[in-house]
Amino acid sequence: MMMTITEKIANLKGYLEGVQLDENKQETKVIAKIVDILEDMALEIEEMEESVDTLNDYAEELDEDLGDVEDYLFGEDDDCDCCDDDCDCDCCDEGFLEIDCPKCGETICIDEDYDEDEIICPACNEKIDIDED
Repeated sequence: MMMTITEKIANLKGYLEGVQLDENKQETKVIAKIVDILEDMALEIEEMEESVDTLNDYAEELDEDLGDVEDYLFGEDDDCDCCDDDCDCDCCDEGFLEIDCPKCGETICIDEDYDEDEIICPACNEKIDIDED
């Protein structure tokens, strides 16, 4: 079993009382002051640890809430093959098709209601002929 700092200070105080040092000596007074300071420091450390634990719990809750907001705003599907994180093409939504440009290989997304005359690759500016297959 591991003792806390506060428990160790209390143990030290008990030990010093058991030793029965001469209270009139300067060394005994200095030791008593050092132990009092250590006790105050131990209490401050305990309070800080509690505050850190509370802040960690709060940060975890914020992270979970932020994850929920991100899922709501950006959808839960992170497996999009044609997009990076900054893409806003909505190709993961229904109604869109993924195609590869035959010239440059760029994957692009188009609306299912496309007009064959208007499909131009944004990477190389070449017209893409779509096979109805």
